[in-house]
Amino acid sequence: MTYDFLIIGGGIAGLSAAAELAPLGSVLVLEAEEHLAHHASGRSAALYEPRYGLAPVVELSLASEAAFRAMPGMLSDRGLMIVAKADQQAEFARDLKGFGLEQVSVAEARARVPVINPDTVALAAMADHAWDIDTDRLIQSHVKRLRAAGGEVETNARVTGIMRNGAGWHVESGAGAHVGRVLINAAGAWVDDVARMAKVRPLGFTPNRRSMARIPAPGGQDVSRWPMIFGAGESWYAKPDAGALIVSPAEEHPMGPQDAWADDMVLAEGLARYEEMVTEPVTRLLANWAGLRTFAPDRVLVIGRDPAVPNFFWLAGQGGYGFQTSPAAAALVADLLGERPSGLSAGLIASLSPARFG
Repeated sequence: MTYDFLIIGGGIAGLSAAAELAPLGSVLVLEAEEHLAHHASGRSAALYEPRYGLAPVVELSLASEAAFRAMPGMLSDRGLMIVAKADQQAEFARDLKGFGLEQVSVAEARARVPVINPDTVALAAMADHAWDIDTDRLIQSHVKRLRAAGGEVETNARVTGIMRNGAGWHVESGAGAHVGRVLINAAGAWVDDVARMAKVRPLGFTPNRRSMARIPAPGGQDVSRWPMIFGAGESWYAKPDAGALIVSPAEEHPMGPQDAWADDMVLAEGLARYEEMVTEPVTRLLANWAGLRTFAPDRVLVIGRDPAVPNFFWLAGQGGYGFQTSPAAAALVADLLGERPSGLSAGLIASLSPARFG
């Protein structure tokens, strides 16, 4: 069988695009791992904060809000807080402006998060415009829509070879050989590797490790209504998670594509920055892990046909914005491949196009 669309990558990017493309033609998603959303998508902080990122990312995130709101239960209230020391005024001011936050007193911050340390926290700001994304529900909804429209998913299908096949592509994988008219590269940290296999010029993506630790609720408190908390300049963050707290050093450590793991020293340093700003020490870890956030050279997503090989389509460089941009990004994929008008601005589409790299 020749598929209209072969998608390499079964994370949020590939699955959301597949669900949008399935009504337009036959779709096959190839996922290297045993389970979908195994790598970055399965290790996301899963926050919808549409003002987070560079201007094109923000525009794409804002364009995704209506789709999220149309899915009952997909978003739930979380909120956002920034805390800073007295010598972090410059970072705090940038965060205040960038996130659109309102400065509050330390006492007000402590009323919301009682473990904030008044001896070290000198500046605080809050906002309500941040929501948790039910990532499992979102992934499953895309799979359900894809299969309802006749689309297919193969797991344990690591791609081992790609060749041009007339007007299309011949792809070898752990699940066998497949032929497709358009190849969509949604392989996360492996996108440049996939391009090389297809003899398409790679664009210079960089995977960056981000480590996380899950710790017990500080002081045994109910953290369920706490906001997501950032140290100024995104020097660390903490987010409630099923009665516990996820704490990350928020590092960006460049490394090759792989199944990443947390670096113990980096994790310890990040936990120390968190502990400095709260009154409760970290006494033990419940778990730790890491994921790779993959960025293009300009840190903006890449969505569009390759200029030199038009039936090779880039859907890459989601960085830390994959979930929150996914509805608008997937709609754009379908609009571009379906050759129909997009609701996004021409300027935004150009800023996402791989053609910007020459």
